[in-house]
Amino acid sequence: MGIRFKISAFKELSAEELYSILQLRSEVFVVEQNCVYQDIDGKDEKAIHVIGEYEGKIVAYTRIFKAGDYFENASIGRVVVDADYRDRKWGHDLIRESISAIQNHFGESSITISAQLYLQRFYESHGFVVVGETYLEDGIPHIEMLRA
Repeated sequence: MGIRFKISAFKELSAEELYSILQLRSEVFVVEQNCVYQDIDGKDEKAIHVIGEYEGKIVAYTRIFKAGDYFENASIGRVVVDADYRDRKWGHDLIRESISAIQNHFGESSITISAQLYLQRFYESHGFVVVGETYLEDGIPHIEMLRA
């Protein structure tokens, strides 16, 4: 059995789900990437949450926003896959599911992301193109990308 996805508004998340999501984000973005930053940024309440579960554990996650909530276009952020499951290539499933969720929930097709630079080719494989210069965000090189 593979990964299964669930789409939830913030108020639909259980305390256990929220805890697991924040734990996964912290494990990857703060500890693994050695980046001290404010992950809990007050934007989760506006987001729709795309949750990937495998055998009852949250192993993949994004949050999506409608146009105007984060960028001018709809957007995908906090893209994360548990390090123990990256060899399964579920990041591709996660991005496809997130793109589909934006289309289904917001009726939008233009999507802007702030991608970590090392993932540029990954996002290009999903139709994103670079639209800006490389910049540092929390000490990590990023690039703005657009999927029209």
